[in-house]
Amino acid sequence: MIDRRRMLLRSAGATAVALAGGRAWAQGWAPSRTVTIVVPYPAGGAVDVLARIVAEGIQGPLGQSVVVENQPGASGALGTRRVARSEPDGHTLVLSTNQTHATNISLLPDGGGYDPIRDFAPLAGLADLQHLLVVRKDLPAEDVAGLLSLARSSGRELTCGSTGPGSASHLTMELFKAQTGTNLVHVPYRGAAPMLQDLIGGRVDMSFATVPTVLGQVQGQELRALGVASPRPSPHLPDLPTLAGAGVPGVEADAWCAIFAPAGIAPAIRDRYRDLIKAALDRPEVQANIAKQGMSLNWREPDAFAAFQREEVTRWAGIIKAAKIEPPKP
Repeated sequence: MIDRRRMLLRSAGATAVALAGGRAWAQGWAPSRTVTIVVPYPAGGAVDVLARIVAEGIQGPLGQSVVVENQPGASGALGTRRVARSEPDGHTLVLSTNQTHATNISLLPDGGGYDPIRDFAPLAGLADLQHLLVVRKDLPAEDVAGLLSLARSSGRELTCGSTGPGSASHLTMELFKAQTGTNLVHVPYRGAAPMLQDLIGGRVDMSFATVPTVLGQVQGQELRALGVASPRPSPHLPDLPTLAGAGVPGVEADAWCAIFAPAGIAPAIRDRYRDLIKAALDRPEVQANIAKQGMSLNWREPDAFAAFQREEVTRWAGIIKAAKIEPPKP
């Protein structure tokens, strides 16, 4: 009887240990202090909002506070460089964009002081900011074909506003020019607000602008959208054709958002973040919030995103070189 009791106690103890180990394995790595997500852009923009959505979604399961710190400057390089130099222990991350992790290396002196591939490990691709081709409302072009006809036959060159030299809107314009053989006049602005003001006022003819920048004006018929510079239609304007669907293939220029850790992060930490971020983004209310910001959810696994990012670095380097784009001035 005693032996049988001992066997039962041993069996129960082994089961308890197995269950505890199973729970620990399922939970995975946990931070030992507050986690910081650096956003290398000002507060209030779409990238900042996305970072706060992610932070709120993962801090409960992590068991630690997750704070968002905005550190803008130098085309996003300032905050990004800080994370590149941080310890790869899972406590400092950066939520950034194609600017910081694909084009800065070809635009900024010394690439902004970091290498977007060598110095980082992607945790996930999150969402895209699609670019719309928009024109002033009185421009005599009802579609992309009409715009190209006008650009090739008018007595003057069409003007195309951007949010600054080397910005995503500028690079999209250069890609469009290369694919269509048109010679648009680039008119750079210091940000979206003055560019949008002149576009609505008819002082520039067209622009490539992100959905959040111009969606309200398009819906209010202050501007006219002709196409989406993306491989996918816009969920916010589902009847608007992609540029490929309108007869101009190869102009795919989504501004993407992804979350990175410093290079050298342990696979267990990377996988923990990947799983928690995926679970947070799978929630319908979170997806609705992301769509409300004018973004399109586009989840990508770390390895798949790493391959995509390498292609982006190479692609935009070629476009920047061919267009002879100078680095943006401070």
